[in-house]
Amino acid sequence: MRRRTFLTGLGALGAAGLVGCRAEGKEGGAEAYVADPGSLQVYSAQHQNLTTAWAEAFTAATGIKVQIRKGADSSMGHQLVAEGSESPADVFLTENSPAMTLVERNKLLAPLDAATRAQVPANLTPSSKAWTSIAARSTVLVYNTSKLTKDDLPKSLMDLAQPQWKDRWGCAPGGADFQAIVAGMLAGQGEQKTTDWLQGLKDNARALQNNIATMKSVNAGEIECGVIYHYYWYRDQAGTKEGSGNTALHYFRNQDPGAFVSLSGGAVLASAKKAAEAHKFLAFITSKAGQQVLVDSNSMEYAVGIGVASAPALPPLNSLQAPPVDPFTLNSDKVNALMTDAGIL
Repeated sequence: MRRRTFLTGLGALGAAGLVGCRAEGKEGGAEAYVADPGSLQVYSAQHQNLTTAWAEAFTAATGIKVQIRKGADSSMGHQLVAEGSESPADVFLTENSPAMTLVERNKLLAPLDAATRAQVPANLTPSSKAWTSIAARSTVLVYNTSKLTKDDLPKSLMDLAQPQWKDRWGCAPGGADFQAIVAGMLAGQGEQKTTDWLQGLKDNARALQNNIATMKSVNAGEIECGVIYHYYWYRDQAGTKEGSGNTALHYFRNQDPGAFVSLSGGAVLASAKKAAEAHKFLAFITSKAGQQVLVDSNSMEYAVGIGVASAPALPPLNSLQAPPVDPFTLNSDKVNALMTDAGIL
């Protein structure tokens, strides 16, 4: 099947044109995004390979062409807020839910079909019912097995703020992934405990570029452990193990802040010009067929659709004992302010 997507980025990311769609002109040195009026417009902060797999499977099933605008959670959420009702977007997909709640709080989402929401368990959807989860990822502690034993590991994510962990752990505080974890902590533990923990992070942790850099630093023995999302480790383990061969994962469980499960979100924009097609797209990617596309993509993220098993290597999602956090309550702007005040951002 010919690829029927158009991949482009925000900021300095380039574009690759497919099926007659292309970028024309320049904006700030980057290629401008030109929406194809014949295609469903999907703004996506999800991983490119997964979004593309979903788009191609949807087109094959329905004949509806899809054009994808790629960006990061925070920048794409703010892009939609800035564009408002003039946005060309029909669908918004996120990696983490705080970007979705930002758009929702600006009243830019259309009510989501009840039949679509019913394809995902109620505990994996926001109380507002304005969007649905489309995938999930778990917070984990990756640790170097030659430097730490299971008995040495912190009992809680909160323990990493203690002085005995100074210069022994790392994370990627500048990324939306880690900021979603902090948003979960804020919702569950409150502002004072989160502020204290962030100060401990500032004093103790090594700030790294991203989850992969954190995992590789642990693997190399540069630090003893790090906070990441689970799927980076499982992907590497399924391949060469070059970045994870000296490590293992620890799941905090027990509703600890370190057991936070972040939900990727999907929603239809209130201003969508192809609203019917947009609802069909969300219905497809949360269906058994769409969720199986996720599993078969080797993304190693958790499937969230009812009746679809995630990759066999993963511990079952319902075994992780995640804290009961309503994704509608996650506040990215507040987290950004707290992390800035702590001198982390």
